[in-house]
Amino acid sequence: MSKVVVEAKNLRKVYPIRRGMFREPAQLQAVGGVSFTLEEGKTLAVVGESGCGKSTLARMVSLIEQPTEGTLTLDGTDAVQTPASEKRRLRQAVQLVFQNPYGSLNPRKKISAVLEAPLAINTDLKPAERAERARAMLQQVGLRPEYANRYPHMFSGGQRQRIAIARALMPGPKLVVADEPVSALDVSIQAQVLNLLADLQKELQLAYLFISHDLAVVRHIAHDVLVMYLGHVMEQGPKERIYARPLHPYTNALLASTPGIGGRNRKRIVLQGELPSPLNPPAGCVFSSRCPYAQDVCHRERPLPRPLDERLVACHFADDFLSQGFPEVPLAYDAAPSGTAGSQ
Repeated sequence: MSKVVVEAKNLRKVYPIRRGMFREPAQLQAVGGVSFTLEEGKTLAVVGESGCGKSTLARMVSLIEQPTEGTLTLDGTDAVQTPASEKRRLRQAVQLVFQNPYGSLNPRKKISAVLEAPLAINTDLKPAERAERARAMLQQVGLRPEYANRYPHMFSGGQRQRIAIARALMPGPKLVVADEPVSALDVSIQAQVLNLLADLQKELQLAYLFISHDLAVVRHIAHDVLVMYLGHVMEQGPKERIYARPLHPYTNALLASTPGIGGRNRKRIVLQGELPSPLNPPAGCVFSSRCPYAQDVCHRERPLPRPLDERLVACHFADDFLSQGFPEVPLAYDAAPSGTAGSQ
């Protein structure tokens, strides 16, 4: 049985927003109660539109942000109510790979210094030992060991992202949080980096929390998918189940808007209206203001994620969508013509 690396229960993050000297601060709920379990050797992909709370969730899991409510367990240790000395060890167990390979490396430092820094801070290894491990890690990510003596500007974007991955792996983490790690790369290079991540996962039994808006990339690397909208979970479960037959209208719209995934028989859906403000979310289902199938109950009652067809779905009518499929989209939500962008 695989070891659980991360367990999150009802994670919430609320930011107070100042509105003036004589007014009470507003409450912006960036993440509104997310739960998941991630085992070693597995990848959980978090997807959704910009502003849905993906990056805030990643910052909480990587211990950059403190949750407002909820529990978070990393490598068997409570990561919320824990002393500072223990948090230092936990921060070694979770590392990040950032989106922009051009901005994540210090241009004034050689690659050897970039890779050795985590070891110099967290271990008692001698300089020669740190240098040897840095060269070995470069070779592990597909780069030549002598590249350690070069500067970041001497590498391409794909090579820089390999260096960023190597730096994340230097402390020996159990979890890697990858926030859009290939979106800034050429399509031809994306596949190489994704294949590298998959190979490293098999070799080191790493757990990945993979943040992305590209469902084609997620389909390639993820084991499980968590679909977020306005800080809430819409659908969550195995990748194969969700991609083959989504049960939430938002998931259906996302998949239908992605070329090569929606399929010829699935019409693209243009969601009407703008993403609601997290300062004033809809009273019922947070997706009700844009959902083409919303009814009165959707505007009154907020559905909680419930088990259905080996996944969790937060929709009042998920049972109907499972048995009958999604009905024709109402006229106000006409399918987009070929080549028209969908909901992403």
